[in-house]
Amino acid sequence: MNSADVLSLCKRRGFIWPAYEIYGGIAGLYDYGPMGAAMKNNIVHVWRKAYTLGEGFVEIDADTIGPEIVFKASGHLDKFSDALVSCVKCKTPYRADHLLKEHHPNPASLSHGDMDDLIQKVGVVCMECGGEISKVEDFNLMFKTMIGPGAIGRTGYLRPETAQGMFYNFNSLHRHMREKLPFGVIQIGRGYRNEISPRQGVIRLREFNMMEAELFIDPKDKTWPRFDAIKQDQIRLVPNEPGDTELSVTLEEALKKGIIANEVLAYFVGFTQRFLVTVGVDPERLRFRQHLKTEMAHYAADCWDAEALLSFGWTEIVGIADRGCWDLSRHIEFSNVEMNGFRRYDEPVEVEKEVLKPKYGMLGPQFKAKSSAVGKALEAADPKLIEDGGITVQVDGAPMIIEAKYFDVARVKEKVSGEKFVPHVIEPSHGLDRIMYTCLEHAYTEKEDKEGKYLVMRLAPLSAPIKLGIFPLMGKDELAKPAMELDAEFRANEVATSYDDSGSIGRRYARMDEVGTPYCVTVDYQTLEDDTVTIRDRDSTAQVRVKRSILLKTVVDLLNGKRSFADLKG
Repeated sequence: MNSADVLSLCKRRGFIWPAYEIYGGIAGLYDYGPMGAAMKNNIVHVWRKAYTLGEGFVEIDADTIGPEIVFKASGHLDKFSDALVSCVKCKTPYRADHLLKEHHPNPASLSHGDMDDLIQKVGVVCMECGGEISKVEDFNLMFKTMIGPGAIGRTGYLRPETAQGMFYNFNSLHRHMREKLPFGVIQIGRGYRNEISPRQGVIRLREFNMMEAELFIDPKDKTWPRFDAIKQDQIRLVPNEPGDTELSVTLEEALKKGIIANEVLAYFVGFTQRFLVTVGVDPERLRFRQHLKTEMAHYAADCWDAEALLSFGWTEIVGIADRGCWDLSRHIEFSNVEMNGFRRYDEPVEVEKEVLKPKYGMLGPQFKAKSSAVGKALEAADPKLIEDGGITVQVDGAPMIIEAKYFDVARVKEKVSGEKFVPHVIEPSHGLDRIMYTCLEHAYTEKEDKEGKYLVMRLAPLSAPIKLGIFPLMGKDELAKPAMELDAEFRANEVATSYDDSGSIGRRYARMDEVGTPYCVTVDYQTLEDDTVTIRDRDSTAQVRVKRSILLKTVVDLLNGKRSFADLKG
């Protein structure tokens, strides 16, 4: 089996289609067909439940386009780039690290100069015409656009991740959560990256689906209340040590040995593993690799990638990063708006500090109706932000520069009950397209019987687009009617079914096997006698008879993992 086999199945059975295919298609753009859209939504549903109902996170839905300053603050305009080379002769572009993949264990960690040297040393040439390869340069991956027309238009960008909406909305979220930390936020949506050379099917896309979580925490308390529940989970880790030695340890051991930096990060590494296995990633083909210092994202203090072994090799499908206070600090800097948590002391303490004293007598004539708002903004401002003889404050939602002549700096003593701090962030970022493809490839199973080879997709029940096939043994009214009644009952209870009365029963099973349907129910003539039906298990092909009166509960329990098919046989 290779990726071409999986993508062929995906196209044939309506999971994934090349976008704009009648126009020749565009690299890095794919559409989800009926099966793919259903499966994608199923994975999202499992993820959303795990974070919102399980962990108490809240969900937002922010804009996908933003003004330039947002991405200047986030660092994407300056640092969100890949290493670009091109053919000197035919101008075909390539990612430099992709060209060097077979010549270095981690070419993305090399400097541009080292990449240039290695390209010359190993004799890399253009794969299209054999021409010479250019020097490495940075290529920013942001999609640029204009917000508004003509002279009033502003430069904007399509977001390269969903995270920024959760950061610039921090104050609103903090108030919503009654100003208590820790609290978590999730967002599910599209991101856009102008990839140099999209490849490997849906692994590297220009428009893609993300599921991201941001957990805002007090940097002095990086513990998690539910860590004990998963601390004995065994996990495969590749720390960023020389040689990339893989080891298998419990999460508790990884924390005690300092392999994973803190308990919150360790918890969400384990939490991610449980989620991925639940939706269908093979645990035997799953590991977590720590980023090397040279490949760490500009915002990350530490980062672990969940990697799945695919036909392409080990591939990142989730990143779990300790982003420190990078994001909020940058947005504070660029917006001049405070984004703080508050750490309460056991007892109030007296402190001496500098404050701004507005000269209200001067503010009135100068700022008129806004003088009161300006004064309050000055009183709340941090004197450390004074520069060039003035200070920038927010007045009625807009920045305003106030000259130093309108205020004094004074030292005062006061009792304080706590201190402000900039929260740190732990971010599990899930590539939905990659996770879904991983589930498809890991489920792809070729089997053989006396009639030849056939295909079974061993999709996890929670991810499968169709949960239950419902068949009358024959297309006669006395069997079709109760089968249709069963189909309507399951659909009314939100169980996705496929009713099929076409062809032999064996062919109908085969069709369901090929799209990953975990169970099939057959209504036959015995049903008319004793009100039982046959349930068939996809993976074992075993069959048992079950009373119609308990069929719905039985199937729902099977789908949710509350019972196994072996329990029914017993």
